Amino acid sequence: MNSRQEQLQAFDRLLTIMDELRAQCPWDKKQTMQSLRHLTIEETYELGDAILDNDLEEVKKELGDVLLHIVFYAKIGSETKDFDIADVANSICEKLIHRHPHIYGDVKVTDEEDVKRNWENIKLKEGKKSVLEGVPNSLPALVKANRIQEKVAGVGFDWEQPEQVFEKLQEELGELQEEVLKNDADKMEAEFGDVLFSMVNYARFLNINPENALERTNKKFIKRFQYLEQKAKELGNTLQEMTLAEMDVFWEEAKTKK
Repeated sequence: MNSRQEQLQAFDRLLTIMDELRAQCPWDKKQTMQSLRHLTIEETYELGDAILDNDLEEVKKELGDVLLHIVFYAKIGSETKDFDIADVANSICEKLIHRHPHIYGDVKVTDEEDVKRNWENIKLKEGKKSVLEGVPNSLPALVKANRIQEKVAGVGFDWEQPEQVFEKLQEELGELQEEVLKNDADKMEAEFGDVLFSMVNYARFLNINPENALERTNKKFIKRFQYLEQKAKELGNTLQEMTLAEMDVFWEEAKTKK
């Protein structure tokens, strides 16, 4: 591993390259925070994919891409004299110190849950009107549901036992089925949302990240379906020409493949 001095030198090198690109490269000179935004989101998802795949070499590369974006935004901020990279770093340092009084102050905690509760209470004392203010509106719905539940749990609004959450999930499934039988599209959608929200809550009690769990299943399904496509191609068939029973044979085969 690199020494602290080597790490600082590498970061200084990146800042220098960013200065040079911003001054000399036609593409880099043209970029704004608004033009970079969608690219930053894309890079963040690519980092998430690498983490889920546990591909540490790819994680390293994607972290570099995300770091580049942070430096890019800070460079633009310095050009308008609003902030620079030092302001960005110092801001997060001050926030971390302030929100960890059990490390940098005299507050005592016994476990992770105490830390979470303190964190949310400190944020409210900082002037936030709601513990949910920190949940971005643009988050995907599944991720947002998880963050909402984590936030409110941090101030004590939570179930006590996983069994209670599972009972609530069963209740919501029953209500969904009632609306399905009535064939009321709007109410079915509302009840389906309640089921998903309860599923996310139950996942939290099982210490499962629902986004990771669903993406894991997505990847598994894609791999198995592509195996099915490949087998059909080897037989000179298309999936449209195969019966469901024939496809199911290869699907079961796919389950045995790693």
